Amino acid sequence: MNTAFQTLTSTLSSTPQRWLVTGGAGFIGSHLIETLLNLDQEVTCLDNLATGYEKNLDAVRDAVTPERASRLTTLIGDLADFDTCLEACRGANHVLHQGALGSVPRSIEDPIASHRANTTGTLNLFTAAKESGIQRVVYASSSSVYGDEPSLPKIETKTGHLLSPYAATKAIAETYAEAFSQCYGMEFAGLRYFNVFGPRQDPEGAYAAVIPAWIAAMLRGETVYINGDGETSRDFTYVANVVQANLLAATAPNLAEPARAFNVAIGGRTTLNELFHQVRESLASVRPELDVPDPIYRDFRSGDIRHSHADFSRARDELGFSPTHNLPEGLAISMPWYVAHTI
Repeated sequence: MNTAFQTLTSTLSSTPQRWLVTGGAGFIGSHLIETLLNLDQEVTCLDNLATGYEKNLDAVRDAVTPERASRLTTLIGDLADFDTCLEACRGANHVLHQGALGSVPRSIEDPIASHRANTTGTLNLFTAAKESGIQRVVYASSSSVYGDEPSLPKIETKTGHLLSPYAATKAIAETYAEAFSQCYGMEFAGLRYFNVFGPRQDPEGAYAAVIPAWIAAMLRGETVYINGDGETSRDFTYVANVVQANLLAATAPNLAEPARAFNVAIGGRTTLNELFHQVRESLASVRPELDVPDPIYRDFRSGDIRHSHADFSRARDELGFSPTHNLPEGLAISMPWYVAHTI
């Protein structure tokens, strides 16, 4: 644990406050809630269960003491309903906005649904936070906002043309954050996540992220497909690093600008070919009897960024962010969960 985060966790444990986590029944949100409860915080979870699951919240309750679990309030509702957002913000000191309809392919197939969840929902939440007197909102942005900008590593000040409706919704969220900061004097920290993975990440369905989808295929003896030539690269980020960034962004004494974007990643670059071998090797440590064949290559996927590699120096210098888990370490921690939860 890095010094800034260690100091923060000690401070939070002695000063309980109320946190709103939207999308709290989801993969990232549930990890945020678990960490906050273990720091003796009061937490409100807002989720419509479109892509989140009650079982994730059950897992959180099982992972903490009964006394800490009693500090969680769950609100089943939709961000696209303004009154629901107002109710969720009531009494909150901090907002961690994770609720969204993810997936680039999903947004290409149904841009209206992505807009409703990600843009209307975010605007409602920002407005409800304003009406509730909340000074700072931390929200999930995405590395997809870099679009076709070719420079590596990615820095917050250089973005290109957007390549999907999903990317557009995240860019619009950043635009609204800037406008709200100017009009209402609020502060916003937009966290540009880079390919987050870890336990509780759904391995099922057409829009599953690459790591859980591949592990599920390997466990079932199904073909693993790689889109393109396999040299597409990503900055795979273990979920504990994302939790750290959220809490640091929510509590930093000052932001350099009232609406500030931060890359959240480990600063690594792994091709899909390299990822396949790392995942297969990590899985073998848990299931050595499996014989996983080589992948099959198919066409590139529409809307995908070719390379994604973050410079997280802004988050390091301004928030004290320091990743604690690299890709192999994250895979080693995650693999038993993926194996246990793949049918």
